[in-house]
Amino acid sequence: MTSNKEEVILETIKNKSILKQKVFTNTFNVFKDLKGLVSEIEKKYNTKLKGSVTEDPFKYKNISDFQCELKIAGDILVFQMHSNIFEFDRDHGVWKISYVQNNDMVTYSGIINIYNFLADSFKYNRTNDLGYLIGRIFINKDMHYFVEGKRQMGYLYNDFGNSIINKVGLKEIVDTAIAYSLDFDLLVPPYENMKVITVEQIQEKRNRNPVQTGKRLGFGFRSDDVRGEIPVYTGG
Repeated sequence: MTSNKEEVILETIKNKSILKQKVFTNTFNVFKDLKGLVSEIEKKYNTKLKGSVTEDPFKYKNISDFQCELKIAGDILVFQMHSNIFEFDRDHGVWKISYVQNNDMVTYSGIINIYNFLADSFKYNRTNDLGYLIGRIFINKDMHYFVEGKRQMGYLYNDFGNSIINKVGLKEIVDTAIAYSLDFDLLVPPYENMKVITVEQIQEKRNRNPVQTGKRLGFGFRSDDVRGEIPVYTGG
C-alpha cells in the first residue's frame, strides 16, 4: 500500500517535472528565435551602415545551443540561456501581482541573461576582464515574460500577467540592450586602483594583459546609472 507521503512525493515529482519541461521548452524555443533575430539584426544594421563606416560594426556568432554573441563595434553582447528552471525568492516583487497570486506555479521561469563585455577582452584573450549583466528575461509555462535590467532594460517589459513573448518583444529587448551597451562607456579607473603593479604583471603584460579591465572597474556598477537604478519587477 502506498502511503500518503509517498503519494505526495510521486505527485509532486510528476507535476513539477512536466511543468519544468514545459518552461524549458518554451525558453529554449524563445532562445532559438532570439538567435535568428540577432543574426537578422547583424545583416540589417550592417547593410544600413554601408558606406558610413569602414568595416561592418555588427558581427553575430553562434557559440552553442545555449549561447550566442553580437559584436557591436568595441562591445560584445553575450546572450546566454540557463539550462535550469528557477523559482523566485519570497522577497521578490513578482509575488505582489494578482497574476501570480491567482495561478499556481506560474513563477517557475527559464532565464536568458544578457551580458556586456569589451570586444578587446575576447580579441586579446584578457580572461580576467569583467563583463556586466545588463538584463535578464524570465519566461514561464504560459510564455508570459518580464525583464529585469539596468536603466532602459528595466522600464519597458514589466507586465508579467499580460505580456507574451514574441519576435516584436524580442526585437525591442535586443535593440534596448544594444543602445545601452553603446551608452555604457569605458571609464578611466581611479588612479589609486592602478598606481601599483607587480613585476610579474608587467612581465606578463608583454604577452597578454593580466590587468583586469571593465567598463566600471574600481567604481560601483550603480555609478553608471546617473539617471537612476532600475528596480526589480514591481508589478503590473
